[in-house]
Amino acid sequence: MSSGFNSPDKHVSIQELAALIPDGASVALGGSFLHRGPFALVRELVRQKKADLEIVKQSPGYDIDLLCRAGVATRARTGIVAMEGNFGLAPHYRKSIESGALKLEEHACATLTAGLRAAAFGTPFQPCAGIEGSHLIDINGWKKLDDPYGKGDPVWVIPAIQPDVAVIHANEVDAKGNVRVLGTSHWDRIMSRSAKRVLVVAERLVDSEVFERQPEVTLIPYFLVQAYAVVPNGAWPGSCWPDYEIDYPAVERYLEPGPDALQSHLDAAPEALPEHAE
Repeated sequence: MSSGFNSPDKHVSIQELAALIPDGASVALGGSFLHRGPFALVRELVRQKKADLEIVKQSPGYDIDLLCRAGVATRARTGIVAMEGNFGLAPHYRKSIESGALKLEEHACATLTAGLRAAAFGTPFQPCAGIEGSHLIDINGWKKLDDPYGKGDPVWVIPAIQPDVAVIHANEVDAKGNVRVLGTSHWDRIMSRSAKRVLVVAERLVDSEVFERQPEVTLIPYFLVQAYAVVPNGAWPGSCWPDYEIDYPAVERYLEPGPDALQSHLDAAPEALPEHAE
């Protein structure tokens, strides 16, 4: 792959995409809970035995749980963390917090979004309402500023959060690296604007004419994208609407205890099958 965000050959394998994330990096992961997360990339990070990653996400679940289970994630900035109503809390994430293996900067979804917005806008902090009385203020040492215009109450401000890389799972990408997400985009847009680099995993490669016919659907323009991989069913066992829904039996199997359960899960992933090799 040539260097540069205007490179004409950004298409790489999922293995090459994961290799672009160094140990110790701060990584924002798109999607929400079990919906349209870049899970193929997350599993490849485990296979490549990445280390000391910081995970940034408003509502992670399977992704951060897997990275904690494998010992890849050691730091996190998150809001709510869960495997959703069917499965409750993320068990391996919780164990990592309790054991001290994962250092957490706890947020509300709104405060984490405010920090990402500050980075995207090039400011050192971003005001955030609705957190008065929360213990998160004391835990994180957030500051309150007076309204310089004298028209409103003092407001809490959240320091900028700039991940080293954002990884987004998309429905479609074209050869240039333009990205389309069909359905809810969650916090992917602000992640892609706040991070230093953007990597993309897409369900399919489509012709650029698809983007030209509906430019308003483009979530991330090509000049923000460093590289992309095409992995059908890459959000498995989560959903990628409207292409497929959550594979609940697969999530249940992932949550099974035992020393071989994690490897069995990695072996069963779609990108591990020969027909998905690039």
